Amino acid sequence: MGVITNQGWGHQQQHTLNELLQSAAADNPDRPFLDFLGETYTIGELDLQARQLANGLSELGITKGQTVATILDNSAEAITIWFAINKLGAISVPINTAYKGEYLKHHLGDSEATVVIAESDYAERVAQIADSLSAMKHLVVRGGAANSNDLKLNKTQALLSWQSILSNDLSDPQVEVDPGDLAMLIYTGGTTGPSKGCMVPHNYVCNLARQVNRGTGRSPDTISWTALPMFHLNAVCNVVCELMCGGRMALYPRFSVSNFWPEIERTGANYITMLGSMFPMLITAPDNEAEKRCHGQLKIVGGAPFPEKLQQAWKARFGTEHTICPGFGLSECSLVTSIGLDEYAKPDSSGKRNDSFDVRIIDDNGDEVEEGLPGEVIVRPLKPNVMFTGYWKRPEETLKLMTNLWFHTGDIGQFDEDGFFFFVDRKKDYLRRRGENISSFEVESVFRQHPGIVDVAAHAVLSDLLEDELKVTVVLNAEANLSEEQLCLWSAEQMPYFAVPRYIEFRIDLPRNPVGRVLKYVLRDEGVTNDTWDRETAGLVINKR
Repeated sequence: MGVITNQGWGHQQQHTLNELLQSAAADNPDRPFLDFLGETYTIGELDLQARQLANGLSELGITKGQTVATILDNSAEAITIWFAINKLGAISVPINTAYKGEYLKHHLGDSEATVVIAESDYAERVAQIADSLSAMKHLVVRGGAANSNDLKLNKTQALLSWQSILSNDLSDPQVEVDPGDLAMLIYTGGTTGPSKGCMVPHNYVCNLARQVNRGTGRSPDTISWTALPMFHLNAVCNVVCELMCGGRMALYPRFSVSNFWPEIERTGANYITMLGSMFPMLITAPDNEAEKRCHGQLKIVGGAPFPEKLQQAWKARFGTEHTICPGFGLSECSLVTSIGLDEYAKPDSSGKRNDSFDVRIIDDNGDEVEEGLPGEVIVRPLKPNVMFTGYWKRPEETLKLMTNLWFHTGDIGQFDEDGFFFFVDRKKDYLRRRGENISSFEVESVFRQHPGIVDVAAHAVLSDLLEDELKVTVVLNAEANLSEEQLCLWSAEQMPYFAVPRYIEFRIDLPRNPVGRVLKYVLRDEGVTNDTWDRETAGLVINKR
């Protein structure tokens, strides 16, 4: 089946995040490393502030193995506090800044963070649920005034300012940290239940960065730009990649179509990594002068999903030299397949197996399928400390996904005869209609090519025949002048007859969790609403050709 064989299970190529920072700071402390809105920071400056913060957290009682939660916007401080938590051997818990109420309560309570560090704008949300956070002892406020009159905590909790935790002690804490020690809790999206904290070791992050660097060809000449939030593993990996390769990075507060090209021009960025939804937003945006001046400046553009058709459009319009979908992975294990910058990749594939993971495709009976057939993706490591070590405080839920000691991803994929991997769908979103298997992912990919569509979710609804019927729930852009029947006829020209949806509904937006992921179970439960168009009721017949 073309499985990569293990080259030795040992300590080779195992690292900690602390080692990477210390090595970079020792080699060249004056090397410019970070640009944030024109403010520049050297490796030495970031390391120094991380020491101050680490010693300040230590004075608050933070020791190895304890959790520290952060609710921070992108900034230099968001990076240095992460470095500081690492230096103590403590566990960083970056929280999505959109969380509030019950969502925030679950994450802070579940993580058992004794110290919570929040922007002033978000600190009030923490104070509102403080009575339910029995583990929290300190709320540290960054920006604004930490005013106890405005933020009410209980008698066992202290309110502190960011400046107050900058210690006068500039020494490195020198805590012994191993590659297998936990560095982070990355919470899953929680689309089917409460979010679970993926326990991520130091070497997992380092190995992911190693894979990405190898696949994207970063070098000391790389200037990478990202607007992805620092609570996102992608952005964290970006920092580690540049520490490893000796490059520089520019961090931006949040993604903006109008500010994208001016920022690329200002920073001189030649590498970007983005989420899949950002690529079409930029390719469909009007021309601007900064974009024209930056033609050809971006040498490498990566992200997922990044369909082949869109990659070619980027190359043609923006003069990008290399476009890449670096591989396939999850929060629990990444990257399990990958592709190198100068290696051939079949269009819309996610590369091949690599030296970090054994990856198989199985059917519902647990048997491995033949090449070219879809099935559930299962994974196990070929090296120590390259994937998550389980879900925080949830051993039973961890074991549920470890049948036969393989991690069952819940994703459907397939390997072709040449060993290239293709993502098919989430297992729970895969549906079977009148004898034909339909991938909601593939249906959505087609609909997103329509210029009038902003977003779309394809999902099953129960039909009168007690089997799956396909419905697409669509968000149109403001300029679109489109009926459901017109859209259905358009789709019939783009896909097999059996994948043409029976039901279409236009909405202003899709139901989402705070991470922004579409809650398909809500759409499935709602089924055929009063606003749903039905092509069978409309008498529209699709030719089987």
